[in-house]
Amino acid sequence: MDNPVPPPAAAPGPRRRDRHGRGMRGPVAPPQVPLSASRAEVFADLVQDSVERLERRWPQLAEIDFLVLEVPRLDAPGEAWSDEPVPLGGTMPSREGRPARVVVYRRPVEIRTKGRDERAALVHEVVVEQVAELLGLTPETVDPRYGED
Repeated sequence: MDNPVPPPAAAPGPRRRDRHGRGMRGPVAPPQVPLSASRAEVFADLVQDSVERLERRWPQLAEIDFLVLEVPRLDAPGEAWSDEPVPLGGTMPSREGRPARVVVYRRPVEIRTKGRDERAALVHEVVVEQVAELLGLTPETVDPRYGED
C-alpha cells in the first residue's frame, strides 16, 4: 500500500522543538536580572560603588582610572615567586599624558571573602587604601569610616 500523503517537508526556519518534543531552551533569567551578571561584572560593580562613594568627598578622583584585573602579574618574565603575600590592589602614578590608575585584583579579594557583604567591605578597604597611597594621605583621611566594622 502506498501512502497517499507525503511527509511534511522540514521548515527552513529555526527548530521549534527538539527530538523529544520539548521546546527550545532559553536563558534562566532575562539579561536585566542580576542573576545573569557574571562574577566579574558583580565585582566591577562593587568597585564602581566604592569609587562613587569616595568621589562625593574627593571630586579629583574623576581623573583617576579604576581597573579590575583578574590577578596580579609578575613584573619581569622569568621572575620567581617570592614569599610576599599576594597584593589585593595597586597603583600606577600618572605619566606622559596617561592618568593615574588604581587596580583592584578580583581573584585575591574573592578568595579572602565569603559573602557579598564581606566582599563589598574588603573592596572598599582596598580602594580606600590605594587612593590614599596615590594621594599621599592616610586611609582615615580619605574615608573617615575606614577600619570600622
